[in-house]
Amino acid sequence: MLVKLDKPALLLKGVELISELVTEVRINVDEFGLSISAMDPANVAMVGFKIPRSTFLEFQSDKEVLGVNLEDLKRILKRCGAGASLVLEKKEGMLEIQIIDRIRRDFSLALIEIESEEIDFAEKVSRMEFVAKVKINSADLIDSIEDGAVVSDACSFIIEEGKFIIEAKGMNSSRAEFSGDEAEIQAEECKSRYSLEYLQKFIKGSKLTDKTILNFSSDHPLKMDIKTEHMEISFVLAPRIETED
Repeated sequence: MLVKLDKPALLLKGVELISELVTEVRINVDEFGLSISAMDPANVAMVGFKIPRSTFLEFQSDKEVLGVNLEDLKRILKRCGAGASLVLEKKEGMLEIQIIDRIRRDFSLALIEIESEEIDFAEKVSRMEFVAKVKINSADLIDSIEDGAVVSDACSFIIEEGKFIIEAKGMNSSRAEFSGDEAEIQAEECKSRYSLEYLQKFIKGSKLTDKTILNFSSDHPLKMDIKTEHMEISFVLAPRIETED
């Protein structure tokens, strides 16, 4: 296996976002490109990350599964400067990493056995039901989630009278309301409550693109999709089933 990427920041950003949820992952490299699927230890959140084959400058691989510690990989990827290219090559139980810029620098990362169950992200998502799809400006979503975190530890996503509402209630409350003028809303009326601790982690990915897509149903998981020209990352979050304060 040998792959070359001239946009190392794509992989670094994905690794940073995934490391908010888990410490070790399997990186799958196959005919379609590079992908990572993982579930957090609490079984509350799941993530799927893809860099398609077409993004790579060079791609020589059949099917490889690379078990890595994300913190170790992240530290190496952060050594890539602007304009650098990245080469990943599997050799004898090691992931050889080359950073090529004005000079070439070589790192070796030990591959590890991952004990957690392998996750088929696409298969799990295919079994979920969504009656609401909202395409929203990422900046508006980020502000609304941060507003909610000021007053509570969870917020509700609501579809009501054709509007999308993000509402958080504790002793205090916050509310952001979006009509069809501010967001693309294709939805039936529904309401579901989600952890703001996890949503704050997810919206770090929303900073990568102008729009974020939300899919949800009443008391069902949320799926958040963040797509750019060269990569995509999706998060799934279990609902909070509890009585509103």
